[in-house]
Parts: sequence; C-alpha cells; structure tokens
Amino acid sequence: MNLSLNKNISLAMLALLFLAACSNKQESADNDTTVDTAGNPKDTAATTAKQIIFTSEQYRLAGIATGAVEMRNLSNIIKLNGVIDVEPQSSAIVSAPLGGYLKTAGLLPGQAVRKGEVLATIENPQFVNMQQDYLESKGRLQYLEQEYKRQQKLREEDVNSAKTFQQVASEYKVMQARISGLEQNLALAGISRSSLRSGKITRTANLYAPISGYIKTSNVSIGKYANPTDVLFELINKDDIHLALDALEKDLGKIQVGQTVKFSSANENNFNRTAKIFLVGKSTGDDRIIPVHCHIEKQHENGLLPGMYVKAWIETGTEKQYAVPSEAIVQLEGKDYLIVQTGQSSTGYTFQLEEIKKGTEQEGYTAVTLPQDMNIEKTKVVVKNAYAILSALKNSEEE
Repeated sequence: MNLSLNKNISLAMLALLFLAACSNKQESADNDTTVDTAGNPKDTAATTAKQIIFTSEQYRLAGIATGAVEMRNLSNIIKLNGVIDVEPQSSAIVSAPLGGYLKTAGLLPGQAVRKGEVLATIENPQFVNMQQDYLESKGRLQYLEQEYKRQQKLREEDVNSAKTFQQVASEYKVMQARISGLEQNLALAGISRSSLRSGKITRTANLYAPISGYIKTSNVSIGKYANPTDVLFELINKDDIHLALDALEKDLGKIQVGQTVKFSSANENNFNRTAKIFLVGKSTGDDRIIPVHCHIEKQHENGLLPGMYVKAWIETGTEKQYAVPSEAIVQLEGKDYLIVQTGQSSTGYTFQLEEIKKGTEQEGYTAVTLPQDMNIEKTKVVVKNAYAILSALKNSEEE
C-alpha cells in the first residue's frame, strides 16, 4: 500500500518535469558533462535506451535516496501457503437426523453458543408416533416384567411348564430391546425421555449445540423442510486454532517437527507471527502436496479466524548474501532490475537500469545476483522511489 501511494505521489509531482527532461535531452547532451561512479567525465550524449538524466530539482522533488549493496545474513527459506484451521474436535455440523419442518429462525453467524444450548426447534409428525410407541411399550414392559417374575416363581415351584416360562421371558426381552431402540430414536430426534414421564406427547424436538463456540454458518428459515442430510448449522471453537500449510513434495526432507514457522495473514506484509510445526504429513495426493500443521504462539493469535488464508516460510539455514531493500527492485517487461546512479554533476544525476536476479526475500531485504562486471563497492543503488525513475525512463523512451 505504501509503495503504491509513494509511486502515485511521485508520478504526480514529476509529470511536468518528465516532459521538461525529454525536451532538454538534446540540450543536456550538447552542454552538460556528468561524472561517472569512478569520477571520470562522461558525455550524456552517450546515454542508452535504459538510461535517463534527472536535474537536481527533479531529484529533490522525487524524494530519491540511494544506498549501497549490502552483505547480509539471510536465511534460506521454504515458502508455504495455507489457512487458519481448528482441531477436529473444535468443529461440528448440526443437522436434523430424522428430518422435519423448522419452527424457529436460525442464529446469526458469529453468535456465541454454549454446549447443550438449543439451536433450533423442528416439527415432524413422526415424533408423535415415536413417543406414542414408547409410552405404549413402557406400559407393556411393566406388565411383562410382573408376569415374568410370576412365571419364574411358579417355575421354581414346578407349577407351570418350562415352555410357558420361556415364552413370557422371550416377550419380556423383546420388549426391553424395543424400548431401548425407541429411546435411541428419541435421543436422535432431540426429545428428552424425562419429558415423557408425565405422558405428555409433543410434535416438536430441539436441536442442541454439540460444542461451545460460535456459529460459522446458519441455513435455517422458519417453515423450511430439513432433510436428514442438510447442514443446518456449522459450529467452530476458535480457542484452539492452528496453521494448516501446504508444502511441496520436494521440500519434505527440509521440514521437521519442532521447526519455527514465520507467517502472516494475507493482508499483512510483515512476517511477525510465529508458530511451531507439530505434525508433518506422511503421504501426498495427486497434486504432490504435503500437509504441515503448526501450533500458533498464543501471543500471535490476535486477529486470526478459522478459514483465513496465510503465507509462511521456514528457515533452513543462513548465509551471507548480497542484498538490497526490497523496494529498490523494479520490474520491466517481466524482468527484475536495480536502478543505479552512474553519474553526478552540479546540474543533474544519471541513472541506468541493471538487470539482476532475485533470491531470498526476508524482513524487507531481498538477496540479488548482480552482473559480473559491476563494481559493487562503488555502486549507488536507488533505494527509495525507484519506480518514479522507471516511469520517467518509460516516458523518455516513448518520446
């Protein structure tokens, strides 16, 4: 964002000056002599298509700053992308296992809920039949239990036949199994058995929150028929979030449990958050991607929500490399360049593009591979408002 703003300000200030630079190009070639980085006179008429001269006033208005190519300890890194995820036990989907018509409106996404809280009420004529069968079966079981005990006593006294006792025992056990099945159906529907003790039958049942957390999605409208496979609510508990990253198969040998991961959300520019790898996948899919899971440091969880995209990198060692501030690198026609100050006189400054290759980018600096004939110690690189010079160069070429 800052780079884009600086670029727009620079372009606005320099618009008229660029035209002046182009119209005075021949005059500068005839009348002005610049000094190159080695201190030798240089004729500006010898400028190339990738070179431009700024007057001292243009230089000042553009806010240009130069610096040296530095040797810095930069890490060799593996770049990864992924999302903020939650543990499996911290995510839940709520549906109506037996189906029915919704009698209450859904909760709003983001609303907090507690485990066991009523999320919605659902109506189904089948609930009436289930409760009726349950109460009738409970009454029948009571009779069979008493008959079983009576026949058992008679059998012990050898008054009745073994066949009669076996028949009553069988009916008693069958009814016990029937009631057990009905109790499970009632539990699936969300009907409490305790509410049936008074014999009161209801045609509605409640859907309860299986975990504490907040509502991620709600697909509930009054009067809507919900099939058993419909997802009515999705619940998330964000108290135990972690990183779920994707690593390339070729990097597997460099990734280990316990390594530190630097990451940021998609809308952040600085990798100031840290996490630790706790699980590395043991297989890949057709896309040759390996899942890598990381625990986030508690102090760096602020502002993170499940489903957010993140970018991350893992350090695999450090080495000294030539580097420049990342904003010093500009792109032209798909290639990367540095803008080098090649000359300076009392009236102006000469700049030239030098093609480079980018390497590791870390904490505002980028490693660069420079041309072999470049005198690195004497090279002055534009490190601030480089794009203003690039824009001027493009305009000069068009003229």
